[in-house]
Order: sequence, then C-alpha cells, then structure tokens
Amino acid sequence: MGTAERRETSGDGTATREVTRQEAAPAVHAPGAAGRRADGGPARDAAEGRTAYRPLWVEEPAKRRRLPDPVRTAAVRAVLVIAVTLIQAMVAVLCTLAGSWLAFPVVVSSVVSTIAATWAVLDVWVTRQVWNQRHGVVSVPSSTARALRRERRQARRRERAAERERARIRRRGGTGQLSHP
Repeated sequence: MGTAERRETSGDGTATREVTRQEAAPAVHAPGAAGRRADGGPARDAAEGRTAYRPLWVEEPAKRRRLPDPVRTAAVRAVLVIAVTLIQAMVAVLCTLAGSWLAFPVVVSSVVSTIAATWAVLDVWVTRQVWNQRHGVVSVPSSTARALRRERRQARRRERAAERERARIRRRGGTGQLSHP
C-alpha cells in the first residue's frame, strides 16, 4: 500500500508541510468528549502531533426489524411504479399547458399508471398480510401459524427423543444388560 500525501496547514493557515498517511493516522480514543474541539473538529494530540478524527457515523441498533424479503420486494416495486406515475402526471400537465398533441396519450397512460400504482400498493399490503399469516408474526393466541410451529416443535422433540433412545440401545450393544459390568 502506497503512502498518500496531503498538505497540512497550521492554525493561522500560513505554514504548510507534507504529511504522509502514516503521520496522519487517526488517534484511537474512547467515544465521548475526549479528542474533540469545542467547534466539533478534530483535536490535536500534543504529545504525538497527530490528529484525532471522529468517526463519520456511529452504529446504532435498529428500532424496528427489517421487512421480510417478499414484502420489501413488493414495496420497492410499488415505489418505482408510483415514481413513474408521478413523472407521467407531471409530463401530462406540462404537455397540456403547452398544447402538445402528446397530451392526450400521456393523460391516458397516466390514468392507467395510476391504476397500476394502486394495484402495487395493494400488493404490498396483501404480501405483508400473507407473510404474517404464514410465518406467525401476529401475536394472537389463535394464530394458525403459531399452532403449526408448536406441532412441528413437538414432532422434532419426539424424533430427537426416539433417536437418543435408539443410540442408547446401540451403545449397550442390545444385550439386555441391566447394569454396567
């Protein structure tokens, strides 16, 4: 990896010098007020002459969970259709104001596009409802997905218990011994 160079000026902006990447490496410091100037800029480390930079952003945990893939796909599709519809409506208005022959076809396509946009929004809603029903997100005691999950869990437990029993019998050798020798 090569060294990147930049010019560094003093506080009054008069003296300049070349600074390589190794010299300008950011100082490691704990998040908080240490390492920052009052104006929010980077602070100078007097002992080493290095600049301590703040991170560009701080990772925070999400407040809401991410949308499921099918719902997110439908939402992206709906946003794109709505954007095209709004552009068509704007073109229709401008063509109408200009008295262009293109006004009538664009208005007709805007009406069709409005119907498609409504369909796309309904698709997001239906996809979300179907996903919730199939995957049991709804916190209702009578949720069918929850009952199905419970049955599958019980079946897996029974299968694991039966497998453990078969393995135990195989370990004993199937001789019918009641105790260890």
